Amino acid sequence: MSSPDPQPGSPDKDPASKAQAAQDSLGNTEQAEDATTPQAGPAGAAPDGAPEARPSLGRLFLANLWAANTVTVTVLSLVLAIVVGAVLMIISDPAVLSTYSYITARPSDALNSSWTLVSGGYANLFKGSVFDPEAFTGWLNGSNGWQAVLAPISETLTYTAPLVFTGLSVALAFRGGLFNIGGQGQATLGVVFAALAGFALPLPPGLHLIVALLAGALGGAIWGFVPGILKARTGAHEVIITIMLNYIGTYLLTWLIVQNGVQDPNRTDAISKSVDPSAQLPRLLGDNLRVHAGILLAVLATWAVAWLLNRSTLGFELRAVGANPEAARTAGISVTRTFVLIMVFAGLLSGLGGSNMVLGSTATALTPQVVAQIGFDGILVALLGRLKPWGVALAALLFGALQAGGNRMQSYSGISLELVTVLQALIVIFIAAPAMVKAIFQLRAARAARLQTSLAKGW
Repeated sequence: MSSPDPQPGSPDKDPASKAQAAQDSLGNTEQAEDATTPQAGPAGAAPDGAPEARPSLGRLFLANLWAANTVTVTVLSLVLAIVVGAVLMIISDPAVLSTYSYITARPSDALNSSWTLVSGGYANLFKGSVFDPEAFTGWLNGSNGWQAVLAPISETLTYTAPLVFTGLSVALAFRGGLFNIGGQGQATLGVVFAALAGFALPLPPGLHLIVALLAGALGGAIWGFVPGILKARTGAHEVIITIMLNYIGTYLLTWLIVQNGVQDPNRTDAISKSVDPSAQLPRLLGDNLRVHAGILLAVLATWAVAWLLNRSTLGFELRAVGANPEAARTAGISVTRTFVLIMVFAGLLSGLGGSNMVLGSTATALTPQVVAQIGFDGILVALLGRLKPWGVALAALLFGALQAGGNRMQSYSGISLELVTVLQALIVIFIAAPAMVKAIFQLRAARAARLQTSLAKGW
């Protein structure tokens, strides 16, 4: 006679049955919890199957604002440069610095004098480069014309135009794997060729300007071809060659100015004949404002370089060689030809930048300092612009504004113009050291950012 089956919960139940029962009980508990807890389900789907609402663009922007992307690092680098520049203003002014000797007794003296100096300096920087409210008020009440209102922008764009060309020159070479330090020499040959064509060739207006611009581009291209062919054929380092060519170009300009037929016969100092008016770039806002058509050529050149790099076969080859020359050679790309073309195009751009200095409104004749430092400043502009064509244009605009506003800072605030150069250097230093900026402001890693827009990608 068989015994009856043990009832659930009976002590006669064997251990295996007890384990099975405990497992079933745990499963039932989890199912009960799942019934009351919303499930994640597929990505982007709500528990009822409806698509999950995506966060708004504003929420995404705020969530990624403090991420270490290009735009955030660049803006914070500007802030750091402004802060350090303010400190330099204070310690370089003896009157303000003296108030800190008794700061514990009367701290308001030090704080007020520092604020007056720094705020006045940066206010004049803004007024000299962007907008002057006093000039606008004077235009409204009739005490000055509209030219005074547009004068700051005019000066900024005048300084910007040549820097766009030299910045693009350096950026283009960088993208191709070459470090073009020769922008100064290439701009020097460009200004020489443009000026010679400007006063030595009797041509009608319009045609004369085109010929002078082409001559300047040719001069820069020749000076870029030399390091390009030497790099391609002999493996010579382009940095050394371009630095030496800078010196050669400078001394060639100095020698050429005092030669018969070039030097102004009515002058005894080192200055050439003036460029004919028919070869000068037209001014955009009248004779009283210096901004000229060179800024339009700079925008056109920026678009052309962007198209070349991103849309053309040559641009693809250039970027491939810059990324890995050996892999590009294996893929059938002529590295030798690409190196030469890179430096020729880079020299052409710098030559156009030099042409702006003598065909525009900066000068109308050759002098030993006619090129200024646009070639070396182009290196800073290219680095600040992250080697992207439109980024370079924006960086050149910033540098042009600093230069234009620095003149007013010196005139109205008594602050040294060299401080503007220090500000430029500080901006580049902070941008070139993003890890330091991230550490100072405790930025999150850019990979954590979810904002997949151009704001996260920068320029």
